[in-house]
Amino acid sequence: MANTPSYDSQHPRSRKSRRNSLSEVPDERTSLLRSSRSRARIQSPLDTPRGYLSRNQSFAGTPYGARYHSHHESWGQRLIQALSDRPDPMSESKHSILTDDRIWYDQFTSTDWVHDSIADAYRVRQLRSRKGFWARLVVLFDSAQGWILSGVVGVLVALLAYCVDVAETTIFDYKDGYCARAWFLREKRCCPHGPCTDWRSWSEVLGGHPFGEFWTEFGVYIIAVLILSVSACLLTLTTKTVVPSAYRMSTLDENLAADYSQQADDNDSDSDGAVSPRQVRREFIDPNPPMVYYSAAGSGVAEVRVILSGFVLHGFLGVKTLIIKSVGLILSVASGLSLGKEGPYVHIATCIGNICCRLFSKYDRNDGKRREVLSAAAAAGVVVAFGAPLGGVLFGLEEVAYYFPAKTLFRTFFCCIVAALSLKFLNPYGTDKIVMFEVRYKIDWEWFELVGFILVGVLGGAFGALFIKASRRWALSFRKIPAIKKYPLLEVVLVALVTGLTGYWNTLTKLPVAKLLLNLAAPCEDDHRDDELGLCPSNIDEIPGIIRMLLAAFIIKGFLTTITFGIKVPAGIYVPSMVVGGLMGRIVGHVVQWIVMRFPHWSIWGACPLLQESTCVQPGVYGLIAAGSTMCGVTRLSVTLAVILFELTGSLDYVLPFSLAILVAKWTADALEPLSIYDLLTNMNAYPYLDNKHKPIFTSELADIVSRVRRERVIDITNSPLVPATKLRSRLEILHRAGELDGGLPILRDGILVGLIPAPDLEYALDNLEDESNSLCLMSDVPNIDEGESEERDPTDFRPYIDPAPVALDIKSPMDLAYECFAKLGLRYLCVLKDGRYAGMTHKKRFVKYMRELEEKQHKH
Repeated sequence: MANTPSYDSQHPRSRKSRRNSLSEVPDERTSLLRSSRSRARIQSPLDTPRGYLSRNQSFAGTPYGARYHSHHESWGQRLIQALSDRPDPMSESKHSILTDDRIWYDQFTSTDWVHDSIADAYRVRQLRSRKGFWARLVVLFDSAQGWILSGVVGVLVALLAYCVDVAETTIFDYKDGYCARAWFLREKRCCPHGPCTDWRSWSEVLGGHPFGEFWTEFGVYIIAVLILSVSACLLTLTTKTVVPSAYRMSTLDENLAADYSQQADDNDSDSDGAVSPRQVRREFIDPNPPMVYYSAAGSGVAEVRVILSGFVLHGFLGVKTLIIKSVGLILSVASGLSLGKEGPYVHIATCIGNICCRLFSKYDRNDGKRREVLSAAAAAGVVVAFGAPLGGVLFGLEEVAYYFPAKTLFRTFFCCIVAALSLKFLNPYGTDKIVMFEVRYKIDWEWFELVGFILVGVLGGAFGALFIKASRRWALSFRKIPAIKKYPLLEVVLVALVTGLTGYWNTLTKLPVAKLLLNLAAPCEDDHRDDELGLCPSNIDEIPGIIRMLLAAFIIKGFLTTITFGIKVPAGIYVPSMVVGGLMGRIVGHVVQWIVMRFPHWSIWGACPLLQESTCVQPGVYGLIAAGSTMCGVTRLSVTLAVILFELTGSLDYVLPFSLAILVAKWTADALEPLSIYDLLTNMNAYPYLDNKHKPIFTSELADIVSRVRRERVIDITNSPLVPATKLRSRLEILHRAGELDGGLPILRDGILVGLIPAPDLEYALDNLEDESNSLCLMSDVPNIDEGESEERDPTDFRPYIDPAPVALDIKSPMDLAYECFAKLGLRYLCVLKDGRYAGMTHKKRFVKYMRELEEKQHKH
């Protein structure tokens, strides 16, 4: 590390010519304004390296920063460092242990897409400017890094999914007994041909003591559910992250209710009593208690979607979160709670993609490039969840990806294929299939069944929308109880008790959600279904009893899914919502079957009543269609779901019913509840997520969201280009108090906008000053000065950090134009002009808030 370039490597106090500071040849490390700041290495007062500092790197300013950024590391070193978790930037509520440790300023800020694109263009241009055979090999390897990462991510995602699948199915069976000849085998592997003596129930092991055979089994079952649920919750609670109140976010987890920490931080002062400018900032920012979130809780899909939109959310994609969420997911699914592992697979896969990005600096140092890999990884998560490669690609395109060019689409497809092939090789289900269940419908549907399919679609969309409303009401009522809010473990215990006490008595609700969904969707001639469930009637008299059993399971499962969603364990909503819909669809299918058998002489049926004993109507088809429709109502996925259902059945005959029902379900759900479950989480968590897929109807101009110009929010250089550093610091504090950590300060001369300095860059420049209280900072070009000075750059020269041409619109510009700038250019802020003079600035977060208010008004009317 000794030969790493730095600002002050030889003469820390010498000064560089201001004219020469802007005449360097740009390379891939040059920032947007040709500043070398993105590769700066500064020294602390104790002469200990602080590491490389970059506004775009999640680990900037940590003691590990220099290590991660060195060009002189071997690939093996990068591999070791990729597997090591990076420190939690929020664990001290934005307070450093040492005053000279630079904190992570970019937490909860937006990625600068324009800066990242230009930085990558400089990097590529420098690589291609090299000559020779080895230079061409370097260029070839650079272009192959994306494919290498996609392949590695696909293999690792499949491997981890295999471990989770095998572990959770084995532990799930431990609630009923264990395999005497091999304790690590689940019941199906222990007794592949049906019940056998190798599988011993707990009542048999305990000899029926102390409550008799039946009640002993019931007691052991309840205790097992509690132990597994509590263990998953305790693991999840270890991912607690403290968020400073300065960020002004109402909540950050899927319980839809903020959790406030009451502890005061006592690390505000130095041991020697000195007060630094950062400590002054703390006094302004931290009067309120910080908030708390748990990165391993819930599904994580909403957060992944926000991160892929360019929002920096540290702690959600790290090694610690990956390990804890994987282990916690095994325990929570094995407990039998009404939750699934498919949603968390997306989060886990994205964690793997983020960690793998650390292997190559091209992706590690560029947030824009990193998100290309994260998009592919998220899609691979769906592949291992449903065994649907095409559905995974469409999921990335339809749900999570914000920026999805053709190159990313192809690499995502490659990553999904690699994940699917790896999963087939690993064979987690023991069926040589990659799908979690596979059904084949040998009988084609009849035209009269279209009415039933449409009805199922309407009901599925309605139940999905009602689930969202119920989740909101439950979160704003039950989870507002002080005890529940303060002790998340208490809620998990209560939900586990309710789940065990209510689900044990019903044969259907006691099954694992994936196995239950298979039995609901399977045709009666399928060999993989459980005959003892009694879901296939042999005559018309058996149908009412089946409907009553399904109706009871539907009520229980719907209630349990509502109260389970949002508790502090890793939990998905995909398959639980499909199970609830499948129960409803199976009921409708049996009703249609009863009508056809009750009135077989109606001509509308054609030859259907004569086809077989239970007619041509297959209730399993209605169950699977309803499952997809309900999931559509919850998540608002459309094309993705139709393709996933097609890949699950492998039947072209039912593509039309699947597509028709999902289309109707989406229309119904949008009419009843405009927000999907992930839109609801995003809005109530106050993430600055700008939806680029649904643009509201704008009837206003840009002037409606631009506040008046305030003197303390601008830098005026009319009288002098030299501005006191203390004055700049005070203006920076105002931005921070407003929550605009990624905002900027416009630079004016006679009311004319001549530049803008981003807040992260300004903070870095001020922290780099040796004597902030007495420094004057140069904010504009001054001709004919500093000729003949030394080659070291002057730290008081802030010109390299200034954007001389910020994007600006006229105050009369339509709001649609501002939306396009924010959504498609990825801007953090827009400057506003009136008659050529500066008239204000609007931040992306303010624009998002305005859009949400506008959408709420439009939905009310």
